[in-house]
Amino acid sequence: MSGHHLATRAVHAGNAVDPGTGAIRRPLVAANSYALPDDPSELSWSGTGTPLYTRNGGANQGWLECKLAALDGGEAAFATATGVAALHAVFFTLLRTGDHVVCSDVTYAATYQLLTELLPAKYGITTTLVDTSDAGAVRAAMRPQTRLVHVESPANPTTKITDVAAVAAVAHEGGALLSVDATFATPVLQRPLELGADLVVHSLTKYVNGHGDAMGGAVIGAAELVDRIRLEAGVNVGGTISPFNAWLIMRGAVTLPMRMRAHCAGAQVVAEFLEADPRVAYVAYPGLPSHPQHALAARTLDGGSGGMLAFAVRGDPATQNRFVAALELITSAVSLGHDETLIVHVGTEGPRVAHYPEEFRRWGHLRLSVGLEDPRDLVADLEQALTLTLGPRPAAAPPAR
Repeated sequence: MSGHHLATRAVHAGNAVDPGTGAIRRPLVAANSYALPDDPSELSWSGTGTPLYTRNGGANQGWLECKLAALDGGEAAFATATGVAALHAVFFTLLRTGDHVVCSDVTYAATYQLLTELLPAKYGITTTLVDTSDAGAVRAAMRPQTRLVHVESPANPTTKITDVAAVAAVAHEGGALLSVDATFATPVLQRPLELGADLVVHSLTKYVNGHGDAMGGAVIGAAELVDRIRLEAGVNVGGTISPFNAWLIMRGAVTLPMRMRAHCAGAQVVAEFLEADPRVAYVAYPGLPSHPQHALAARTLDGGSGGMLAFAVRGDPATQNRFVAALELITSAVSLGHDETLIVHVGTEGPRVAHYPEEFRRWGHLRLSVGLEDPRDLVADLEQALTLTLGPRPAAAPPAR
């Protein structure tokens, strides 16, 4: 469906009339096994081309993968049980003992732990963390043993933006592949494969599903690479998505373009409100001119700056917690990309924090995933919680004479 616009691909890719029932939606196929041919002796029991066993690939997984590949402009997709399973699938398949990785210095916690703790200890794979918003820093970190550059943009939780095209050129000059975790951006705002990336990774649990009721991940790219990942990390490690989760995410993905525009619009309103309030210590959102990569975000993100922002109120961790507890509409919970707005308070402890901006290290941060509510109601909830926690908003200073 490469000739159609994104919203059309979201609706139609992977879907067809069910030949058994005539239903115009793909059904849930809750089977773990498929009928074998009369003579199965020539089958590869690890094969993925013929329906055989759902660990190798099931019907719902295949239909979802068709939609995901169409959304990101890839030749193929592999859907996994979780977003972390997708990350692990990339690293497990592409890296060997002695290999080196260059990675964004601010990433999702599981990415950090895989690359800086588990893979070095178990397999002797080393990683250099760099500010990937600086292509020169990426180039300086490259080694002859570098096999992969992994970028997260926008980054979790700081919303740092990376110029994917520039980093792709650096990676390829050094003989490495580039993978991009685009969970925050989704294919609506950015399609890294079109910018030179070799693989794009999503936690489908988040925006692509969008309803907070399913877990999944995906790797999208060239068929040769994705098929290799499917075999090694899917068939032989078993990180394949379940039929029911694939079916739920297939349903959710249909409205992704429409939902993402609403997330972006709401987040912009909320970010502007928070930045204007003196009771708020800082706000990190790419749509604000104060964001360090605001111009890059405007140039490389299509149609919005995302639904995620980070901020802190003025106060210690206990104050941050009291503020969260005072919220009435916004839900305190992990995850993101749901229809409802979610907030989580993260403190200033742990090795990852060393790479955070100074204000994150000083105040901690509140990660806010702006949902689909009317942003006026979200602003009202934030206002009442700020007042309950920190008192009324200070009056504006009189103009200078």
